[in-house]
Parts: sequence; structure tokens; C-alpha cells
Amino acid sequence: MTGFKTKLWAGASAAVLMVGSGVSAQAQAPVMQAEALDRGVVAVTASKGVLISWRALANDADGLGFNVYRDGKKLNVRPITDRTNFADEKGTANAVYEVSEVTGRKEGPRSKAITIDGYLNIPLNKPADGVTPDNKAYSYTANDASVADLDGDGQYEIILKWDPDNSRDNAQNGYTGPTYLDAYKLDGTQLWRIDLGRNIRSGAHYTQFQVADYDGDGFAELIVKTADGTVDGQGKVIGDARANWLSGPGPFVPITDPYAPTPQPEATNGEPPTQRFAGRALHGPEYLSLFDGRTGAVRDTIPYPATRGPNGDNPTPEEAQARWGDAYSNRADRFLAGTAWLDGVKPSAIFARGYYTLTTVAAIDVRDGKLVKRWYFDSSAPDAPKGSGGQGNHQLSVADVDGDGRHEIIYGAMTLDDDGKVLWNTGMGHGDAMHVSAFDPNQTGLQRWGVHENMKMSGNAGSALLDARTGEVIFKVPADKDTGRGAAGDIDPRFPGAEFWGSNSDNLYDLKGNVISDKRPRQLNFMVWWDGDLLREILDGNKIYKWDWEAGESRVLLEAAGATSNNGTKATPALSGDIFGDWREEVILRAEDNRSLRIYSTSTPTTYKFTTLMHDPQYRAAIAWQNTAYNQPPWPSFYIGEGMKMPPKIKVQITGKPE
Repeated sequence: MTGFKTKLWAGASAAVLMVGSGVSAQAQAPVMQAEALDRGVVAVTASKGVLISWRALANDADGLGFNVYRDGKKLNVRPITDRTNFADEKGTANAVYEVSEVTGRKEGPRSKAITIDGYLNIPLNKPADGVTPDNKAYSYTANDASVADLDGDGQYEIILKWDPDNSRDNAQNGYTGPTYLDAYKLDGTQLWRIDLGRNIRSGAHYTQFQVADYDGDGFAELIVKTADGTVDGQGKVIGDARANWLSGPGPFVPITDPYAPTPQPEATNGEPPTQRFAGRALHGPEYLSLFDGRTGAVRDTIPYPATRGPNGDNPTPEEAQARWGDAYSNRADRFLAGTAWLDGVKPSAIFARGYYTLTTVAAIDVRDGKLVKRWYFDSSAPDAPKGSGGQGNHQLSVADVDGDGRHEIIYGAMTLDDDGKVLWNTGMGHGDAMHVSAFDPNQTGLQRWGVHENMKMSGNAGSALLDARTGEVIFKVPADKDTGRGAAGDIDPRFPGAEFWGSNSDNLYDLKGNVISDKRPRQLNFMVWWDGDLLREILDGNKIYKWDWEAGESRVLLEAAGATSNNGTKATPALSGDIFGDWREEVILRAEDNRSLRIYSTSTPTTYKFTTLMHDPQYRAAIAWQNTAYNQPPWPSFYIGEGMKMPPKIKVQITGKPE
């Protein structure tokens, strides 16, 4: 199809494109830590032969080459320096592949490839079915995931959240089963399981888990909200194991609330209506806990930084109503989380509560095995700028928007500087989707594309592109009601930079807000770099699409039969990111029976070479926050797309050493 041809970046086959920043860093900017990774070699079967690919690392020496071996026989004539993949047309799934580093004439040890024939299958230990206090049976679904090097061997492990199939939106009454967090190696070995217990309600907005190497010792830690009865990976109980803080019997109270659109369950088969606020934890202590990534053992627990009430975790209905805008925790239990390099060196964990009305955000460091508060933002505090509440999204983003070498928190329509103070606030209010990256190859800096829900607050802007440094509106697309989804990415090489689209319009827009087509992708949920060019593909459900800009329609590149996506209409993967191999992204989906995860990796060669995206701190932070609420795709700090320029090589401190 001629519409899929794209002009190659000049010199791409002979030059190395190293991970860089979309903003010019100050001369004395700090240097961020990055994890030590192995080569991540994979051999993926193709329609003809096998594609072998591996990571380029941020600390690779200039001119480093690689040799590729099949069953002990070297396949390349000269060391490969211009790319990190090799197509072996005679290869088979039964062959053993290895890749070695070559410095000058000296060859280093070989790294053995993981073979992927269709997909990498990772067996799971599915939790047992259960029954709620009101005698309703439930089972478990493999939900959101993250990756981190838990054991210091340079290979990522998978951290998986298990959701019961009776998980609830905050707008719904009803009991849920407990949420579990598991850790697995890529061969399916289970390292540990954490049971968050009955006092943590299950649903997309309750449990946002963060995994990173917060103390820089080469081993990642897990930080997550806990409660009385949480059981760590070694069987130790946090708090009071006997405590039950769930709301119990009472008359049914229907919820009429503009932020609670989901209909409440009614009486069925002559049974009495659902109990009043049943299954909600409206009182009781709330915690934030640090867990050892190798064992799942709890290392430290502190009170959750933002309390339900003005004076603690046990507010009266009147106090809760005054603080959050409702008395049943629809707004209070909207949690967000992320990981950000706020000091420009080590990552901090971000745990936030609330975005419709009151907004609270805490930055937490790990120091000497303890959780230590760096700063705390409360939109109701006397020194908080007026109007800084009500600006949050169903997710957040992390990026260095002002070029000082430190990350900021893009909290929907508002951004917090690295010190926790408001950097800018558009006042455009809440939204359901957001993308932050360098979308314009001809401009210095980052942009933020997002959709909006409240037309009065947004000025009837259903979606808008902003300058991420200042919050200045570049262009906006009008709407007369909530715009639920929106996406961005370079999908058409005929126009500079990324293209933008949302559910509020059938048009496709360029960087200036010009309509470049009256047709846009129907898919709005996720993006992925998959094939060999610089354009980004579209991920929706269990399919990867290529936008055919000439025909004005999406073409299926991959359909993952037997696998499925998560989170209802959001149709998101368990995780998508540059997990191994070259810079293209992997997609992790759950099998339909929830007995395994499947990792899909591209089998298409590319002439482009990038340092692994996981050594770009903005992209690495995005992998950490991807599981937060309404999942969004990861973006790097620099532009990838048609017409891109070679970005400056990023400087990072590599922590740990693969064992």
C-alpha cells in the first residue's frame, strides 16, 4: 500500500539516535538516576525467519558494536553499529540466539535471547474465587501491571494487580473482593503476593501502585496504599487484622450526583435493595506502605498523607461533605499515583487524592528504608492559589516541562513544580485523557494534549493542546458536552509533528489546530511504536492498527487472538512499553482465561536506533504511572516521528549492576 511509505530520517542507517530531552537543560542541571539493565535480547519469529533485537543502553560507549549468533554460528560479517536488530531469514523458533558486545576487536560475553513465537507466555497463579458478606460470588481478572528490576539481575519482573470481577466504580455501592498484587519473573516464577485486604475497596480508582528503585540500591521497591488487614508477601499483617471498616446494613440510599453517573443497583427477584453505602470504607486508619521488591516484605508504613476528614480518618458526614463535596467517598477515594525525579537525581513517589473538588498531592522519598515526606500540596490550604482545586484528571503525567532537570507533575489542567507549588493552572477543569511529550519537532519544549469534561470550566473546549511550560493554549476544539477520550501521535508523515484527535470531533488536527482531514482514527485509547518507521501505531483492545492517511482509515497490523484488554471501554493493555529488545514497544495482555499474561513484541526490522526508552526518565516515569486510574500510553521527553532531529544524548547515572 503506497500510503504506508514514509521518508526515512536522513542518515538513520548510519547514525545513532540517542535518547534526549525535548527541553534544553540548564548547564548545572542535576543528573537523574536510571536502572542498570541487561541487553534484553529477544528472538521473535516472523513470517519469514526470526528478528533478533536488543537494547542500546545510555552508558554504551560510542561506536559499540554487536555480533549475533545462531546456534553458536556468527551471522553478521562485521559488528553491527547502526541498529539494534538483525533479521535472520533462515532462522527458526527452535534456534538458540545470542548477542555479544564488540569494542574495537575485543568481543565480550554473549547474552542469550528469549525466544518469542507469537507471544511470550507467562503463567499466573490466579487467586481463588470468593464470596462477599452479602453472599455474592466473585472471581479474579488479571488487571494492570508494571515492570521493574526487583532482584537486581538487569531483567524486568512483572508486578500485576488482580481485580475481582465485582470491582466497583466509586459511584457504585456494593461489596468487592480484595485486591492482590503479585510479582513474577518472565519465566512465570512467582516471587510474592500481597493481599491488600478487605478494607481496601477494589476498582480502578482505589489502588494505584508504584514500583521503582527509590533508594538507588539497584533493587526496586513497591509503594502502595494499605489498610488494617493488609498482608505482605511474607504473611505479616499490617495494622489490626480483625478490623472491619466497611459500611454495613442500612436502608438503600440512591446516589444522585453529577460525578456519580453510574446507575445504582435496584432490587431484583424480590430481594431487598442494596445496603446503604455497603462495602465502602468511610472510616478507619489509612496507610502508605513500602515493600521490599525481592520478597514482598513490608519495610515501612506511615499514615496516608491525605486524610478523609479535616482532622483525621474518621470524619462525620457533614465534615466529609464540606471537605470533598459528598459524604460517601465518591470524590475522596479518587486516588492517583506516579513516580517523579523531583530533585533531579532520585525518584520520589507521588500519591494524590481528589481531583473533582479538593486536590491533595504528596511527594514521598525513601531514605534509609523509611518513607519520608518531601512536600504536600492541598488546594484548600490558605497559601494555595485560588482555583487550584477541581483541575485533576483521571490520571497524571510526569515531565520536566521547564527544563531545569527536575520533573513536574502535570495534574490535568494544572501543573505542580518540582517543589510542590503551582506552576500554572488553566482553570479548564477535569478530563479523562492526557498526553505529554515533544509533539513539535520544530519547537523547543513539551506540549500537553488533553480532553475536558466540564464545558463551563473549559470554555466549551472539548480538547486542547497546551504549551507544557506555561499552560498557554495553542489551540482548542469546541464541544458542547463531556469529551471522553482523546489521543495524539505522529500518524501522518505529510504534516510536521504529531496529529491530534478526540471523541468531540470527526476531524484530525495538526500542531496548529488546522483540520488536515475530516476522517480520524476511530480508535482513541492507546498508542504504540510497533513497525519499522518513525510513525506511531494505535493500540486498542487486542489489536494494533496502522493509520492509512491516504484512505483515511485504520488497518489492523496485529490481532492478539485469545488475549484481551482491561478496564471496559478503556480497552487498555495490562502494560505497554519498551520492556526488552530494541526501542519498539511490547504489549502485555491477559489471556482470556486469566491463567497467563502474553507479551507481544514486533517481528519487523527497523533501520532506526534509539537508546532504550526506559533510560529516558520521563518515559520510565510513564511506565510507573501507567497503571493509574484511566491508563494512558507512555511518552518520552523527545520527539519521535517524521522529520525528527537527532536529540542530544541524555546523561543519567546508572544505579546497581546486573548480577
